[in-house]
Amino acid sequence: MKRRLAILSFLLLTAVLPSRVLACAACYGVSDSPLAEGMNWGIVALLGVVGTVLTCFLAFFVHIARKSEAIAAEAEKSTELKETTVTTEV
Repeated sequence: MKRRLAILSFLLLTAVLPSRVLACAACYGVSDSPLAEGMNWGIVALLGVVGTVLTCFLAFFVHIARKSEAIAAEAEKSTELKETTVTTEV
């Protein structure tokens, strides 16, 4: 019963409200209005945030890869040093 009432009220509200209220400036056709300009700057700002976060993730994984390679090289160098020490003592 509550679901039917919610659907009925939604349909009633969409029928009563004019279509101008539902459309933004870009959708309605006034692309040079302050609302459209603000929306475009909002999109640019959000793209900047997303780009920054993705760049930070990439930098973090590159850092991890380089650190891992450095540790592996150090371990290999340490192993070679121990092997040469053991063979010279015998």
